Amino acid sequence: MPYKAEISRDNPSCFLFLVDQSKSMQDKLSNGDETQQMANGVADSINRWLQELSIKCAKSEGVRDYYNVGVIGYGRTVGPSFVGPLEGRELIPISEIADNPARVDERAKKVPDGAGGLVEQSTRIPVWFDPVANGGTPMCHAAGEAQRILESWIAEHPDSFPPIVIHITDGASTDGNPTELLQSLMNLSTSDGNVMLFNIHLSANPKANPVSFSDSPDELPDAYSKMLFETASPLTPAMRGLAKEQGFDTSEDSRCFVLNGDMVLLVQAIDIGTRPSNVQMESHRPEVAEDLDVDGDDEAADAEIDERQEPDWSGDDEDPR
Repeated sequence: MPYKAEISRDNPSCFLFLVDQSKSMQDKLSNGDETQQMANGVADSINRWLQELSIKCAKSEGVRDYYNVGVIGYGRTVGPSFVGPLEGRELIPISEIADNPARVDERAKKVPDGAGGLVEQSTRIPVWFDPVANGGTPMCHAAGEAQRILESWIAEHPDSFPPIVIHITDGASTDGNPTELLQSLMNLSTSDGNVMLFNIHLSANPKANPVSFSDSPDELPDAYSKMLFETASPLTPAMRGLAKEQGFDTSEDSRCFVLNGDMVLLVQAIDIGTRPSNVQMESHRPEVAEDLDVDGDDEAADAEIDERQEPDWSGDDEDPR
């Protein structure tokens, strides 16, 4: 069976985000009980995910490089979209990401007050990726860049767990038909299987019908949505299990595909596509017996990641790390 390669520091895997940064990403859509610009919501989701991945990969000696991560934005321009010390870089080891946020923002979030209500609580969020929304939707150019980046990475890691691409968009390509380019990207492979391509479509239309992890294009509304379905990878068995945990019905034919999603569905899809329980992380090696609880069952393993082991995102102006 493919998608079984062990992820380790010697044989890392890769996550690559392709993010639509066109002008229409200024539109607002649902984020729970509130609305938020799509560009802002996507940026928040990616920054929180980077923070969580950094913590999951943290051990007493520091953050372990189980992954290389990149974010490619496409709108007025196409290219790497990290800001701050990582600006201009394409795929970066997770330890360098953890050590180099551009800044730490203070945000308010609502938490239960213990009496059935909600109160606002301040939280610090490291920022590596800022919201951008201008220009068109050069999806073909972005897919070509992703292929170039991953071809090079796979050549250096031929036996790795295959890269996972999370493609987030709200509209159709403005520089041609991306079908062949997205299929070509999806057909890249390591010895362990093909690149996993998630197509996540967001919609600001409150009347749009969301579709999650469909197993057939037959009832999709138009050629564009069918293209996104056909160029999305099938969910792996592990991903189907994660989707079931979150209440989604899937089958062996279900694709890594979301149509007309809101911010809640975006976060769920990113979690299903990237959660470390998809893989093993050096779990059988005696020298790393304290490694991550990849099955999500061992609360004690999570407790081992204490403040000394996490990256320091205190927000100190002199040292944002």
